[in-house]
Amino acid sequence: MSAPVFRHASLDDVDTIVALVTSAYRGESSRAGWTTEADLLDGNRVDPELLRDDIRRPRSLVVLATEPGAMAPIACAHVAEDAGAGYFGMFAVRPDRQGAGLGHALLAEAERIAREDWRLSAMRMTVLDVRDELIAWYLRRGYRRTGTFRPFPYGDARFGLPRRDDLRFEVLEKAL
Repeated sequence: MSAPVFRHASLDDVDTIVALVTSAYRGESSRAGWTTEADLLDGNRVDPELLRDDIRRPRSLVVLATEPGAMAPIACAHVAEDAGAGYFGMFAVRPDRQGAGLGHALLAEAERIAREDWRLSAMRMTVLDVRDELIAWYLRRGYRRTGTFRPFPYGDARFGLPRRDDLRFEVLEKAL
């Protein structure tokens, strides 16, 4: 695989991003990759209106990874400033492209934006705490478990329809 090309999403990309993120996390198509949450949640993984708000607000952007010469994204991530640190979320790689280093490259680009462009000293994220394999992936990339947990937004279908009642988010953090 050649090195991905990064660009910032515009409002014109919203439908494409929603489809990409959904394909990586929900439904049968997500089972082709290792990031699936299909056994944990149904429904939306990203709400189009919240995504539009993320694209519009200052110090918040969605980074898209494309193949050289292409415009269609094969991966995406949201990076923003939140409470004096970078926040990393909505990370998705097309299931048939997972496991080839694309996610690592995109994570590094998001960290570069927070560190170099915004001069932030840390990056934080929230991960469903039952996602042991995903948490281990982040730990191998320098993140640490903070011991801080946040509730899952049960009852808000914009974030998915839980298939179990024990979901919560764990905060991970990395010094930049």
